Amino acid sequence: MKIKGMIFLIMLMIFLFAVAGCSGETEMPANETEEKEVSSEEETVDKISVVATLFPQYDFARRIGGDNVEVIYLLPPGTEAHSYEPTPQDMVSLLNADVFLYTGEFMEPWSRNIVENLKEEGVLVVDLSQDIPLLTSEDHDHEHEGDDEHGEDEEAIDPHYWTDPNMAIIMVKSIGDALSQVDPGNIEQYKGEEAALIEDLILLDNDIREALSRTKSKTILSGGHFAFGYFARQYGLEHMSPYEGFSPNAEPTPQRITALIQTIEDTGANAIYHEELIDPKVAQVIVDETGAELLLLHGSHNISKEELDSGRTYIEIMYDNLENLKEGLGYE
Repeated sequence: MKIKGMIFLIMLMIFLFAVAGCSGETEMPANETEEKEVSSEEETVDKISVVATLFPQYDFARRIGGDNVEVIYLLPPGTEAHSYEPTPQDMVSLLNADVFLYTGEFMEPWSRNIVENLKEEGVLVVDLSQDIPLLTSEDHDHEHEGDDEHGEDEEAIDPHYWTDPNMAIIMVKSIGDALSQVDPGNIEQYKGEEAALIEDLILLDNDIREALSRTKSKTILSGGHFAFGYFARQYGLEHMSPYEGFSPNAEPTPQRITALIQTIEDTGANAIYHEELIDPKVAQVIVDETGAELLLLHGSHNISKEELDSGRTYIEIMYDNLENLKEGLGYE
């Protein structure tokens, strides 16, 4: 435990003892004493503390780390990821962590203010975007033909690289390396789980390629902030969205909404996709206008509390996405 965490624990124990003394209860029942002793023995088993921002790295870290690692999910389940800011309690968790896994400064801009402080406290800070070629708005330009002009987000970085399983593999390697660095005694376990997870991601990638090679349409029509630019680029897909840039605070333009409706009418597309944990009001307008089916394309930024409690995984989410893509793009 870090020094700050130890001081806090000592102060808490002093407070609890003071409360017990005031209550006049000076004896503890025998069975309760035994339970305390067992609990104390269990607490002597130290686990590596890992704090993860978004769901993909949380999911990968808990699988690779297994019982040797305590993974703290910083993002409250069910909340929209882009608008998150760490609370004072989150900062305590970060300062007492062994490893901090984050997506990068473009997804978590608040990280710029704390990274150096965390390093000074001995936290291993892992920017998971460090080995990933990041895409910009310009890289997606060809997928928005018909736009007359671009907004101020022209050079904005697309932070949603994890939607491509091949980029997820790079993330997994970085996480495996980090755990092995802070806990070399369990390196064989970490590397074994890392390899098994990579095999699952390779299988996912192969299944996506096979399925999408057999769809009639190669264009994803999204009514939300499209988070699947890396995915689309990897698998040779086009995409259209009424939003410019990658921020959920952006507003859809009337021209883009009209173009999307026109595309659905011209191509006979039968589905429009929406994103998780955000009211699909724009997508619903387009559905009402065209009669297209509304389908979920889950970006796995975050999940609901029910999903978290059930042990849902990134790979499960991506396979569900594949089924919805097959349905909406006309799988043959």
